[in-house]
Amino acid sequence: MKLDLTNKTALITGATGDLGRVMARTLAKCGANIVLHYNSNELKAKELQREMSEIGVQALIVKADVTSEKQIGDMKDYLDGQGWHIDIVVANAVIQYEWTSILKQAADDYVSQFESCVMQSVYLAKAFVPAMIERKQGRMIGINTECAMQNFAGQSAYTAGKRGMDGIYRVLAKEVGEHQITVNQIAPGWTISDRDRENHTEHSESYERTVPLKRRGTDQEIANAVAFLASDMASFITGAYIPVNGGNVMPAI
Repeated sequence: MKLDLTNKTALITGATGDLGRVMARTLAKCGANIVLHYNSNELKAKELQREMSEIGVQALIVKADVTSEKQIGDMKDYLDGQGWHIDIVVANAVIQYEWTSILKQAADDYVSQFESCVMQSVYLAKAFVPAMIERKQGRMIGINTECAMQNFAGQSAYTAGKRGMDGIYRVLAKEVGEHQITVNQIAPGWTISDRDRENHTEHSESYERTVPLKRRGTDQEIANAVAFLASDMASFITGAYIPVNGGNVMPAI
């Protein structure tokens, strides 16, 4: 059964990143028009826009700092001006930095993670959920991480940011559910991307030993889960944190 997103429009933040590119292609192949958000890689955004045209859907590119409420608002105003309304928001963008111990991690790293995980989620909700409420439908999908459940050494800023994001999504799911808006999270494990394929680093014996399926997941498998949550097949799923990691972490009941 095909996931059909025809006549839907999806905004993907961080669309030029390793996972974002595959999400964009996958949702486009399901028929969705795509808003490709980027912050710095305009060239890659334009390449993706051309790809979307070849797939047969419409695409716009938008530049914004997702940690800025004003820039998120300006992005919404631009899309309104183009006559585009957003049915699906995928919060994928995140700030990267070196992982180290709490005692060595720069305090600014905790602030940047809070801004890119928690405040991005808040700003996107404030910008796009009101119109979803008016239309009585919508999908908010956050890209979280298995790290939020693992709490490994060196991951404190990342884990704290993603755990804060989890709280926003769970509360938002309860606040907007009556409007038939679903709010869910995908939690990837250590995922194989084009970067791994280019560098031939797809395998890690030490990591794969911890995974019941005995392998790393792929960017396409993450994108497939996003497409499912964006579709009508997931119309009665909300407030979920769904690990897509081969069973490496399993939420308790």
